[in-house]
Amino acid sequence: MAATPAADAAPAWRAAWWRLMDTRVGVLPLPIYVLLLALIGGFVALGKVPTDISVSMAILCVGGFTCAEIGKRLPVLRHIGAAAIFATFVPSLLVYLHAIPPVLLDNVVKFTKVTNFLYLFIASIIVGSIFSMDRTVLVKGFLKIFVPLAAGTVIAAIVGTAVGTGLGLGWKHTLFFIVVPIMAGGVGEGAIPLSVGYASILGLAQGDLFAEVLPPVMLGSLSAILMSGTLNFVGKRYPHLTGEGRLQPGVEEELPTASLQPAAAVEDVGGVAAAGITAITLYMVGLMCFRLFDFPAPVAMLFIAVMFKLWRVVSPQLQQGSHVVYKFFSTAVTYPLLFAIGAAMTPWEKLIASFTVANLITIVATVATLMATGFVVGRRMGMYPIETAIVNACHSGQGGTGDVAILTAANRMQMMPFAQIATRIGGAIVVTLALFFISRIG
Repeated sequence: MAATPAADAAPAWRAAWWRLMDTRVGVLPLPIYVLLLALIGGFVALGKVPTDISVSMAILCVGGFTCAEIGKRLPVLRHIGAAAIFATFVPSLLVYLHAIPPVLLDNVVKFTKVTNFLYLFIASIIVGSIFSMDRTVLVKGFLKIFVPLAAGTVIAAIVGTAVGTGLGLGWKHTLFFIVVPIMAGGVGEGAIPLSVGYASILGLAQGDLFAEVLPPVMLGSLSAILMSGTLNFVGKRYPHLTGEGRLQPGVEEELPTASLQPAAAVEDVGGVAAAGITAITLYMVGLMCFRLFDFPAPVAMLFIAVMFKLWRVVSPQLQQGSHVVYKFFSTAVTYPLLFAIGAAMTPWEKLIASFTVANLITIVATVATLMATGFVVGRRMGMYPIETAIVNACHSGQGGTGDVAILTAANRMQMMPFAQIATRIGGAIVVTLALFFISRIG
């Protein structure tokens, strides 16, 4: 890149400082990163870390981007999602080892659980990606994605149960306590309803059952992250297998590419702000649907956003602003969010509880079959096989947190709407069917 006249005229020391400021750890300029480390360390030494949202965000940025940068520099592993894996599971391990000072951990946990900013992230990603998506792709994609998803669910259930049974786990235990939890939609929407339902049907303690179904959820999500990162690497080697985030070929973006560039849209700050509050409003509509009809808020928000797009309710200016909101959250918030999830919501002891050979083989076989079926069926239906496999991978993810980690590892955050279908709707169907069948066989 050619030097600017201002840079040419600047003294050598100032030009060197500017280069240092342009060296980043994630999105943090290196001097700012070092200063934040010193400030956080100072607050910890004083024994009191402020609970201000600004301080919490700074802590998460330092933690998330540090872990991600380490992952991005690991040979081989950096190609299969090491950044997302490190940002999620390293903080979980550090909490388990008591390596994070209690005052610092308390700040992270309270901020994560009180603000629930995971759903702000999901709302921004979903609305931004849908509003800037081609309408034809949207219609065809939402209808077609159910086929590889349903096929993958059935075949993965059969293969996973067969593998677990062959390894001596028993078909009933394998199906209902390993395979079904993997595809149940995460913790809040999957593991908890399953454990409550199992407890009611089997007459056992819900807490014990929850501890039993949680590890497969987490290990299944980890397997999906690794395999999705691998598929991203495969897509670089064989580009004909991937649409780099597009579900099917032959359709261009509805808006001209230039009009979706962040630099152009940032000039209209009001448009970006309007897009942000639109995303929040749609999420609140989803919350109201949950309160009134017990329908998952993210799914309700997803369908409302789709309807807005299909009915052309959204103006081109708002679409541009939504694209900027999407790019901001996917670039600046993903790794801090993963760090928060790892530290506050991913118990390491539960993860390692299932590290038996039989369990690991069964879990990997289930996730691999789910993704392989999506790959094959998607290709036969004229869709990009890597994209359909990744959507199926989200069906085995740890709910919304798993979707974020899987799509980050695959570098396909724009597929969040399809991931939410796989996770929320697919998970709800699996939980319903599992409770129905276990009530019949006892």
